[in-house]
Amino acid sequence: MTDHTGVIGGPPIVRVSAAVAADRGDRISTAARDAADSVRVVRTGPTGIAELEPLVLATDGGLTGFFHSPSPSTVRDLVTELESGEVPTARADAIVEHDADTRSLPIPDNGPLSTGHRLVLGPCGWVDPLDPADYALSPTERDAGGSADAGIIARGRGDAVADEPAADAWERARETDGDPVVVVNVNESDGRQQADRTLLAGAPIAVLDGVAAVAEYVGAEDAVIYLNERETELQHHVRQAVDAVEDELSVAPDVVAGPDEYRAGAPTAALEVMEGADRIEPRRQPPTPAEYGLYGRPTVVHTPRTFAQIQRALRTPKSLDAEAPDPGTRLVTVTGDVETPATVELDSGTTLEATRDAVSMNGSFKMACVGGVFGGITTDLDVRPTASSLTAAGLGTDGVVELLSDDRCAVATAGKRARFASEENSGRCVPGREGTKQLTELLREIYRGSFESDEIRELGRVMARSSNCQIGTRAPRPVVTAMDEFEPEFRVHADGRCPNGTCSEQL
Repeated sequence: MTDHTGVIGGPPIVRVSAAVAADRGDRISTAARDAADSVRVVRTGPTGIAELEPLVLATDGGLTGFFHSPSPSTVRDLVTELESGEVPTARADAIVEHDADTRSLPIPDNGPLSTGHRLVLGPCGWVDPLDPADYALSPTERDAGGSADAGIIARGRGDAVADEPAADAWERARETDGDPVVVVNVNESDGRQQADRTLLAGAPIAVLDGVAAVAEYVGAEDAVIYLNERETELQHHVRQAVDAVEDELSVAPDVVAGPDEYRAGAPTAALEVMEGADRIEPRRQPPTPAEYGLYGRPTVVHTPRTFAQIQRALRTPKSLDAEAPDPGTRLVTVTGDVETPATVELDSGTTLEATRDAVSMNGSFKMACVGGVFGGITTDLDVRPTASSLTAAGLGTDGVVELLSDDRCAVATAGKRARFASEENSGRCVPGREGTKQLTELLREIYRGSFESDEIRELGRVMARSSNCQIGTRAPRPVVTAMDEFEPEFRVHADGRCPNGTCSEQL
């Protein structure tokens, strides 16, 4: 067992919370260390609230002062004051009293950090992300059988069983002949979704705990973490986390990188990339990855969000209601026409309306696209963040809420997403290859005076039923839901006018 000291409890400490690749976070950390003598300085991961970072947390016992994006000189003064035995409260943006041994970020009474519940996100910004002593499970806790009983629904477009019970894939992998393997799919080229990156930056060992638990459950001796090739700092950070905990886990994942392309993040396309295929395209199913995955082996493919939920279920099994349709919480990145994006955590009793409290919008709210680039367009955020509620509302489940202002044109917003689908699909299936082109062309025709609402809707139904790839299946969703909400805008465009005065033929 590796000897770890951790940062929980103990003497006064200054935490500097920032993204892995944040130069300013490095400068703040250096300034704090230069001024420190007895005070400990630790660089933690991001909290998910980029507006506040680098966030400096000055803690002594059960009292923490929060300082949003301070200057290096201010940080040096804070450390000096903490050295004298006093938490510098006078200039703090927030002061929180808490249990001295808490392993979760204390929450101020107001501000973006108070949005939702920080359960899975709890360690982010508070623990040393590379030290298992702060937040890793013990070997006796790492029994995925209890997590299987919790009924966790898989999360994210990169998950091979997204919106289905994760344990179903584990059982298939256990029952299939061959040597199982576990894959963490983090290759997301679309910057709208930041939850997986936040988890791997702020609490990577929580994800690794989930990986090890699932690996033990299915009998896997191999695991892979699949990241985007452009995120070199995150790759290095994850490798450090694996090295820090490899002696304490049953499996130490390999870290590999895939191309910075949207299609490369689809689960079976990710397997093709890892096998060295010349073309990036999804596989036909069945068989599922759990039956025939990486190099033909039974493969469990989850996102970090799913693995982190598994770890939470193992640590606090009584906190999950196994009878609920979607046990656990949902991580949601709030982006769009906002000053700074934020990642928050919502439980099933909260609605998406809460996401507006985490950010400051640029302009007045007009609509939201919920679920990523191919999410659904809506004006109503009174929707619970569960898979069933989101699907019933015609929205996506990929943990993204784009808040769009009244400067946005609904037709152009839908059209750009259709064009993206026509450019990014793999070309393997006809609905994905030709359907996305037809969809884009029908939207171009609106600017030329022809709005064929029934034809667009029928094309969308055919694509959703018959596409082999996620892009072909989901590309019609932003278009059809935008028509449901803003059909008068579509008709006015066909008459040659954009109500917003911001749009011209540009698809």
